[in-house]
Amino acid sequence: MTTSVHQLDDGAWISVNDRRVMPVSDLWRLRKHEFCECDVADVLAEGFVAVGVDRSNVEARIAGQCIACGSDGVTGWLQMGTVDPKTDRFRPVVPESIHQPRPATR
Repeated sequence: MTTSVHQLDDGAWISVNDRRVMPVSDLWRLRKHEFCECDVADVLAEGFVAVGVDRSNVEARIAGQCIACGSDGVTGWLQMGTVDPKTDRFRPVVPESIHQPRPATR
């Protein structure tokens, strides 16, 4: 089954299979990242700049600002959630958890 993933409203939402599933205004905690010099970056998401699918995982790169140090930039690839191939249901991750982005180069 094919999963359709898009950015909507100038990067304010992620749509999975024509349903808005993830808004942009969350705080994402990142470890082992290249976003800034903080050990754990607290990145306030300002916009989704790229979205994609890696198997059943929905991923995105987020533009934002670290609220701890003030640095701004774009994250590596972060998992937004998974799509169950049997039910086509999207299960989001918890943004407030600590995440480890994959490098931007694929």
